[in-house]
Amino acid sequence: MRKKLIAGNWKMNLNIEQSEKLTSLILEKLNEDIFNKTDVVLCPPFTSLFNVHTLIKNSKIKLGAQNIHYKDEGAYTGEISASMIKSVGCEFVILGHSERRQYFYETDETVNLKIKKALEFSLIPIVCVGETITERESGIHETVVENQVVNSLKDISPDQLKNIIFAYEPVWAIGTGHTATPIQANSMHRKIRTVIENLYSNDIANTIKILYGGSVNEKNSADLFSQPDIDGGLVGGASLKPDSFTEIILSA
Repeated sequence: MRKKLIAGNWKMNLNIEQSEKLTSLILEKLNEDIFNKTDVVLCPPFTSLFNVHTLIKNSKIKLGAQNIHYKDEGAYTGEISASMIKSVGCEFVILGHSERRQYFYETDETVNLKIKKALEFSLIPIVCVGETITERESGIHETVVENQVVNSLKDISPDQLKNIIFAYEPVWAIGTGHTATPIQANSMHRKIRTVIENLYSNDIANTIKILYGGSVNEKNSADLFSQPDIDGGLVGGASLKPDSFTEIILSA
């Protein structure tokens, strides 16, 4: 049985003081029993990583970053390395989010390089894949997502794959208020699992966590998480609201 995981992606929101306040409120609302069934990861902006880590280090909440560069160091102004986020307590890192692909022109190839770098530093990558509304309406959505999965896993060994999490985020549902139906979402999760099975094995495919992201909220999370191939959520806007985020965690 795959343990559920709920990750909050705060994106480019909240300064240090606001991040500390949100973290404290989330901590107040969660009891230890929750973590027996569900893992929780907070992914604040880089400026708040250390402060959030200080607040959660004695809890079972984990820390994640929203991106890394695929180089260890160098003249890459504005970038951040795997060792840097590791040094402030990160255990997870979101890679290949559609907003990174759309606004900063990330490709499957750069995502693959970042996955390898994250694994080198014992970070768990949450690898995002998903199609646009045009691709879905054209009937090529499964092919698009399959290609993203295959390309992101280039030269990744079976042992390495065990430390990777995927997140299916249909681009048309991110921040739009539209959500894939539970059946639509589970169908794509099943497709991703089948792709992994074909690349590796059935056993590995059945152990990989695949999260759903795309306007997840406290009203739709229970129905989404009840689907057999959905192992939790990568939550955007609702993760900035302590009551909503807590309800989503409880629903898992």
